[in-house]
Amino acid sequence: MPVLSLHQLRCFLATYEHGSLTAAAEELGYAQPSVSEQIRGLEQTLGVQLFRRVGRGVIPTTVADTLRPHAEQTLAAAEDTRLAAQQVRRIETGTIRFGMFGVARLYAGADLVADVLERHPGVRVELIGQNSSEVHEDLRRGRLEAAMIAMPGVTSEGMEVRPVARDEVVYASADPTHLERPMTVRRLAEASLVMPETTWRTDDSVRTLLRQALQGTGLSLQTRIEVEDPEIAVELMGRGYGDTVLPKGAAEVLLPRLAPHAGFVSLRPRLYDYFAVVHRAGARLSPAAELMIELATARIQRIAEPV
Repeated sequence: MPVLSLHQLRCFLATYEHGSLTAAAEELGYAQPSVSEQIRGLEQTLGVQLFRRVGRGVIPTTVADTLRPHAEQTLAAAEDTRLAAQQVRRIETGTIRFGMFGVARLYAGADLVADVLERHPGVRVELIGQNSSEVHEDLRRGRLEAAMIAMPGVTSEGMEVRPVARDEVVYASADPTHLERPMTVRRLAEASLVMPETTWRTDDSVRTLLRQALQGTGLSLQTRIEVEDPEIAVELMGRGYGDTVLPKGAAEVLLPRLAPHAGFVSLRPRLYDYFAVVHRAGARLSPAAELMIELATARIQRIAEPV
C-alpha cells in the first residue's frame, strides 16, 4: 500500500504557497520534474486531485485546501521530533549549565552533580553562581536558562518563580547561654555577629529577612566580623568569636563538621528562607534545564521543607 512521505508534503505545501511548480522547485532546490513527480505520487496515494493547471501555474483544489493545515501540522510534528532527538543527544554529550545560589551547594552541590552524571555520564556540568542576586542577573541577561535561588531580596519582574521549599532561619552560637531560649529581635540586635555574604550584604536573602524583622524597631544588626563564605562564618562562630544566623539546613550540614560544640535555636518570631525555581517568563525550557530543575528540587526538598 502506498505511503505518503514528508518529502511529498513539503513539495505540496511549497506548490500550494507559490501556485507554481517551478517556483516550488526553486524554493526547495529541486528540479521542476522532481516536484511534479512528488505531487503526482501524493495524488495517487490519496486518490484525489490536488491542483489544476492554469496557464503556467496551478490552482489548488478544495481537497488541497483541506489537506494544507494537516500537512503543516505533520511537518511541524516531524520537526519537533527532530529537535527533541537533537536535544537529547546534546544532553548525552554536551554541557549542562544551571544557576545555584551559594548556600545551595550545602544542600545539593556535589550530590546534584553526581545525580546528573549518574543519568548522563557523558555530559559536562556547570553550576553557576555565588549569591541569588548574581544568579538572577545572569538569568535576566540570558546567560542562564534556569536556576534555583533564595527568594527574599530578588525581584520576580519578567521571571516565572515557583517556590519549591522553605528552610527556617536559625541563630547559632558556641555559647550555651545564648541558646537557652529562642532569639528575639531585640536580643538579636544586641548580639555580636559574624556574618557571611559580605559582598552581597544588601541583597542576601537571610539579611533581607533580618532587616524586615527589625523594621520599625529602630534597631539594626551589629556585625563584628564580615566574611564571604558560610563555612568560615560557622568556623569562627565555633571558636567563640561571635554568633551567626543562617538557614537551618546549612547549620545541620556545617555545625557537626566545623563547630561540633555549637548549637542553634529558632528566632522569635520564626523566619523562613524560601527557595524557588526561576526562569524567564514564558520560556520554553530545554530537556537539560528540566532535568536540572527536577534533580535540584529533589535534593533541596530532602533537607528543606517542601512547599
